Amino acid sequence: MPQDFNGEIAREVGHGVVATSLIFAASVYLPIVGFFSSLFIPLPILFYRSKLGRKAGAVVAGVSGTVVVIAFGGPTLDLLLFGELILLGFALGEQIERNVSIEKTLLYACGAALGTALVVIVLAGSVTGKGVTVLVADYVARNLKLTLALYENMGMPPDSIEMITRSLDQLQYVLVRIIPAMAVASCLFVAWACLLVARPMLQRRSLPYPDFGPLTDWKAPEFLVWGAIACGLLLLVPKPGIKMIGLNGLLVLVTIYFFQGIAIVAHFFERKNVPRPFRVAFYGLLALQQLLLLLVIGLGFFDMWANFRKLGKEENS
Repeated sequence: MPQDFNGEIAREVGHGVVATSLIFAASVYLPIVGFFSSLFIPLPILFYRSKLGRKAGAVVAGVSGTVVVIAFGGPTLDLLLFGELILLGFALGEQIERNVSIEKTLLYACGAALGTALVVIVLAGSVTGKGVTVLVADYVARNLKLTLALYENMGMPPDSIEMITRSLDQLQYVLVRIIPAMAVASCLFVAWACLLVARPMLQRRSLPYPDFGPLTDWKAPEFLVWGAIACGLLLLVPKPGIKMIGLNGLLVLVTIYFFQGIAIVAHFFERKNVPRPFRVAFYGLLALQQLLLLLVIGLGFFDMWANFRKLGKEENS
């Protein structure tokens, strides 16, 4: 029996590694689908961590990480990104086992992934002698050039290409300085998306999943509104360093209010029994229409005063 049991675990570990590797391959080699595929790299790691336990789940994460290292053929910041996503999936599985709140699940898992990435990039900057800022600036410049080449291959008008070329230095300046906020915001978004997708997967197989309560009623802590207002005021200060602090803080808070806005939208979809195809179409449009995305963020931000879902009032009545 122990041999059969170990063999079964080995097969499950193999399935987890294959699933993670396939998502990784799609992320790297499929031009359009790749970006969306990368959002779900943590998902198989989370699933098999919950199904197989800590040790076997760590093996899935470790072997998957080894596959990514071999694919890149050497240390790069892209390798760090995919390693962070693998670690994020394992950390989410750890928090699900601990059965903590949705806020703590996201905070602890993202903190573990981002903290590890920060240590690695600081060490890499020291080893190469470039420092963190130069290392990140080189990475951003290289990706901007690749993006420009992609636009040229897609047939973008020469006038637009020339305009982007003239703005590359400014784009690089801004992107390098908002990387902290972009890292936090993207990590939060990926963790949030994976938790939503993992819920039916785990519950269908009778695996543990915390009772986060009705997520359609979720709202951000009220004090964050004042943080958003403070960050907005910092953008008015005529000093680039202070402006960048405000911009970084605002980008992270905008992500949080996006979550609250989506909760409001989902609340009314359920309340009005909106058909599923319409819901899917609406959520798909969020990735394409910036105005719709800003509207959802605005719903989340102004919910503190408007209380669109009438939370608390229905309970009192």
